[in-house]
Amino acid sequence: MIQDLAPLHFDNTYHSIQPQAGDRIISLRKGDILIRGNLHAIDLPRFEDLLSSYICEHTFTYLFAIGEERFFLCRDMELDGYRYEKGTALRGAAPQHLVYAALVGMQLGRWYKAHRFCGACGHPMIPDERERMLRCPSCGQMEYPKICPCVIVGVIHDGKILVSQYRGGFTDHYALIAGFAEIGETIEETVAREVYEETHLHVKNLRYYKCQPWPYSDSLLFGFFAELDGAEQIVIQEDELSMAKWVTPEEIYEKPNHFSLTNEMLMKFRDEYKTM
Repeated sequence: MIQDLAPLHFDNTYHSIQPQAGDRIISLRKGDILIRGNLHAIDLPRFEDLLSSYICEHTFTYLFAIGEERFFLCRDMELDGYRYEKGTALRGAAPQHLVYAALVGMQLGRWYKAHRFCGACGHPMIPDERERMLRCPSCGQMEYPKICPCVIVGVIHDGKILVSQYRGGFTDHYALIAGFAEIGETIEETVAREVYEETHLHVKNLRYYKCQPWPYSDSLLFGFFAELDGAEQIVIQEDELSMAKWVTPEEIYEKPNHFSLTNEMLMKFRDEYKTM
């Protein structure tokens, strides 16, 4: 999956430092990111590429390190040969570690922008010196990066798996049932609720598979396989889904993309059930 960067290591320990030559810059503008190249070989600017006037005028915030490279956030940078792209345009791009850095950097950039002011008293927030946290110097309110727990569920019945497509979402590949956890419920309860809300199906025998950080929606995805419990007739939640159906392994047309948890779960089902 996109976060599997070995032998490189993703280190999100916060440091209150400024960039130096060799460090990478993630520049954002209206939610888009500054890159160059094509999807086969994207590139992010380095600190030494910036004009001295830009360095004086812009604020840089340390984000994380991947391997020996450090990444810093800034906004509205302009550089010859670079352009601003949406995060969705990076799906399937390479090299993987720069794509992941770009997506996580965009996630943190959204959080910093959304918490410039204290939600309790309205005073401007300031960064903490020791950890990734914004603090209100007036009332003491503390804000940490937002991480939303979410489930992805592969419901299996009679050698088939339940696939869907979301209204207004991608139409060139299948999705699995997914949704965010709500206040006061467990992840297992989220699985049961989301499956029922979207398809009116009940599930049993949940099996945890794997998790994935998903920068697109500020989420931590929890993947489960489950068995159908009861009738197999699907009644879709029409304001969420455009389609849901049972498919055999042979009807799964996706190819492994090493990007998303959904794709990996579909490939796992296809490989384990295609000879049964």
